[in-house]
Amino acid sequence: MSITYNWTVPTTNYDIATGFIFCAHWVCAGTDGTYSDSVYSTCSFAPATPAIPYNSVSEQDVLNWCWANGVSKEATETAVAQKIALLKNPVTATGTPWAA
Repeated sequence: MSITYNWTVPTTNYDIATGFIFCAHWVCAGTDGTYSDSVYSTCSFAPATPAIPYNSVSEQDVLNWCWANGVSKEATETAVAQKIALLKNPVTATGTPWAA
């Protein structure tokens, strides 16, 4: 089964006086059947760049800004895929031998 990726921006930080977003909090979540994992991070923008007023910005606009400002969509999705692969085929475990 292939991984389905879902990019979202759950929140942003913006300047009240200018109405411009200066930081986006983003999540890339991946699902492969019963396995899922995600990566969360932030991306900052120079003041008033991009210059779209807060009330006119879409989530896709913000994601495009993130991808244009150093967030690698490909590298992030690869990281999520690697995390899911480890869930499917773990190479480490936790526990204590005396509690078995």
